[in-house]
Parts: sequence; C-alpha cells; structure tokens
Amino acid sequence: MFEIFNTLFTNPIINLLVGFFHLLNSIGIPYAFGFAIVLLTVAIRLILWPLTAAQIKSAYQMQKLSPLMKNVRERYKDYKKRQQEEMMRLYREHKINPAAGCIPLIIQIPIIWSLYHVLTIAVGVNTIAKLNDINKVLYFDFLKLDSIWNTNFFGLSLGANPSNVFAQAPFLVLIPILTGALQFVLSKMMISNIPQVPGTKDDDFQSAFQKQSLFIFPVMIGFFSFTLPIGLSLYWNTFTVFGILQQYLLVGPGGAAPWFKKLNLYGRKN
Repeated sequence: MFEIFNTLFTNPIINLLVGFFHLLNSIGIPYAFGFAIVLLTVAIRLILWPLTAAQIKSAYQMQKLSPLMKNVRERYKDYKKRQQEEMMRLYREHKINPAAGCIPLIIQIPIIWSLYHVLTIAVGVNTIAKLNDINKVLYFDFLKLDSIWNTNFFGLSLGANPSNVFAQAPFLVLIPILTGALQFVLSKMMISNIPQVPGTKDDDFQSAFQKQSLFIFPVMIGFFSFTLPIGLSLYWNTFTVFGILQQYLLVGPGGAAPWFKKLNLYGRKN
C-alpha cells in the first residue's frame, strides 16, 4: 500500500522538485534549492487550483446560506423531519450541494501530504546514502544528482530547526511568528462577513468554536514551524501566501475585510 502511494504521489513530486532544482541551478539562480521549494509549492497549488477553487466557492455559498439555515433550525427545532425537509429545500433553491466542498478536499489531502513528506526528506539530504535514495526514484538519468545540494537560503540552513539553533540565532523566532501570522490572516479571511438575517440567533457553539480555531490553528502552525526544519516553513509560508491570494481573488477578503480596507486593498464586494 505504501509503495502504491509513493508511486502515485511521492515519487512524481520528488522528480518535480529535482527538475526545478536543476533548472534553476543551470541558469545560475542563487539558492536554487530554496527557490525550487517555492516553485514546487506554487506548481502544486496551480495543479490543485480547480479543486481548491471548488472547495472555497462551496464554503462561501454555505456561509451565505448559514443565516437562513439557522432560521430553519430555530423555527422547526421541535420537528426534526420538517427541519430536514426545509434544509433540503434551501439547498435546492440555492443550487448548493452540501458535499461539494468535501470531495475536492479529500482529493487534495494525499497530494498535500506527499508534498510535505517529500520536503521532509529533501531538506534532510546530508549524506551520499540519502542522496542515492532520491536518485533511485528519479525517472530520467539527466535528473540524477551527483552531489548533495546546498540547503543554504539567504544565510539560513533549510535543514535546521529554529528550536535547535535558537540559542545561537534567536532572530529565527521570527520564522514561526511569520508563519503563524500568515496562517492567522488566511484563517480570518475564511470567516464569513456576511450579515446575519434579522430575527435569527447566532449559534453559540459554532461561533465559539470559530473564534477559538481562529487563534488555535495559527498558534499550532507557528509552534510546528519552530520545531521543524526551516525548509518546511518556507513551503508552508509559500502555500499560505498562495492561499491568501486565491481566497481574495475568488470570494474576497471575508472576515479580514476591515484589514484590507485599512491597507486600501479591498476594492471589491463579497
């Protein structure tokens, strides 16, 4: 089973990463390995664009429908069957498939996990044996690596963990702070700023969970960024910045609209 997963997902991504590295290295781009990670992440995000777009649009449509759904739940809270019928009527009237946002996410998960797995391997290549492990899964001879790639990226070793070198380089704490901050912006954008329908009550549990996750997830990501190799933070930050741009282009800044207005970056309506 693991071999099938590697064949379908992990190995193609390794070949793509090495291909980008050779391309950048051949034209004299400095820090080729770091920029190869950036290019790889952008390429994967572009490949996944249709799936991610479908997921984002579906979530946005569900957010727009949420106030009406709350109204139905309140009105028929003692009549579960009628409540379900009214819910289905709302879905039909607004042409929304409640499962539409789940399917793209399920398809994306193995690809995203493979990308993370590949980068975990790549930033840890520091011996000939590990280099040979990568060469074994490359499709073409011209892709094979004859030396260990340089993981230096603007003076930072992409294979180093900020937590391990914090005493010598305390400024590296800025990396997890940046990672958490970018994730916070994206999380804020994913929260709806759609006005509530008059006469409906907010779902206390849902509202509390949403507010807590807005802070908990970025803190978790920032902590992981502090304990994992810097190369993974480079990947995750690229991934998040792309996600922020995609979210903005497809449905606008969402709950982060006030921030965008202050920066004069919000010139469209949700």
